[in-house]
Order: sequence, then structure tokens, then C-alpha cells
Amino acid sequence: MLLLAVDTATPAVTVALHDGRDTVAESNQVDARRHGELLLPSVDRVLAEAGLGLDALTGIVVGVGPGPYTGLRVGLATATTFAAVLGIPVHGLCTLDGLAYAAGAAGIGGPFTVATDARRKEVYWARYEDPFTRVGEPAVDRPADIAEQVAGLPAVGQGARLYPQVFTDARDPEHQSAAALAALAAHRLEAGLDFLPPAPLYLRRPDAQVPKNYKVVTPQ
Repeated sequence: MLLLAVDTATPAVTVALHDGRDTVAESNQVDARRHGELLLPSVDRVLAEAGLGLDALTGIVVGVGPGPYTGLRVGLATATTFAAVLGIPVHGLCTLDGLAYAAGAAGIGGPFTVATDARRKEVYWARYEDPFTRVGEPAVDRPADIAEQVAGLPAVGQGARLYPQVFTDARDPEHQSAAALAALAAHRLEAGLDFLPPAPLYLRRPDAQVPKNYKVVTPQ
């Protein structure tokens, strides 16, 4: 098994190779505006570090969000293209589940909350009973509106750091890790569990909207 994992659903542009037991190589950069510029060089870098080519891959793992519209599409488009060209499967995972798995590796057993920055003064979030068990579906809300639901729980992710008045016990990890996402995928493959399709989990409409009324610029 050799999995290439990528996630661009958060400000982290993160890539990792995983052999089913351990992380072989990884690259993590935090830059919310340069997903498209940084992702492919990161893939090249981890492959070079491992001394392997794309033809060695047996599967692609991709974070499907939730995340902002533009950044999220970069990782999904790259993952699905690699999978199609190489003729290998692509496995979608919720980005929040990857952070939850990383929280478990950091020693957080549960229950706890994962929250990432959704912009517009909102967070993408979910509660977890343990690093493998999410309670319900991911949601997007203003932090003040979910204060009672997350009160007193440890919380990971950048969203928790941004709103300490609500997430009063914010802990590491702050950013997504493709290494954790790949390790979670390897666990699910070994257990024969299902994956999500490689389709974006937006939870809300994109910031950019098509104008409702076009200005007439041609002669009448």
C-alpha cells in the first residue's frame, strides 16, 4: 500500500505519503491564498523525498471539506485527476475527521470538538465521542450560536483558536495534516470501511455569486 494524501480545505496545504503503517514523507504549509501554487510542488517534494514516482501509488486520499469554495476545489481536482490518469482509487474523507484523528494521536481521547475557520465569522465544526466517532454531520455556524453545545470540551483546529471565548480549551493540532488523513484512510481500508466520494462538502453557497441583473451594453 502506498497512499498519497492531500487536503486543501483549510489554510494548510498539506500532502503526505503513507505506506499503510507509517508516514513516508510529508509537506505542510499554511497559506490560505496559494493552494493552487503550492500543492503540486508539495506533491513533487514528498515523492522526491521518498525516492518514488507516481506510478508507485496504490490510492489517493483527499479531504473533501467542509471548506471554502476555491481552496477546496484545488485538492479535489488534483486528487481526482491523479486517480483517473493512474487508474487507482480515490478515497474521500471529511477534513474534520482527519483533524479528529490527529487529536487522538496528540493524546485527546474524547469527547471533544473540531472547529475550522469558515470565514464570515463562522466555523465549520463537529463533535466527537472519540478520535474515530463523529456525533452527527459537520455543520457551519457562528461560534456564539453553538456555545452551549461545545462548552467545557477540548477543541482542536484553527476555528477554536480564533474564538477562545467559546472554545475555552483550545488545543493542538491547529491545522490539518495529510499524514493524519492518510493514517485514518489506512485504518479504514484495513477495516473494510467505506469512504466518501471525492466531491466537495461546502455546507453553504460560495462567496462569489452570479449577478442577478446584467447591465445592457449593446445598442438597443
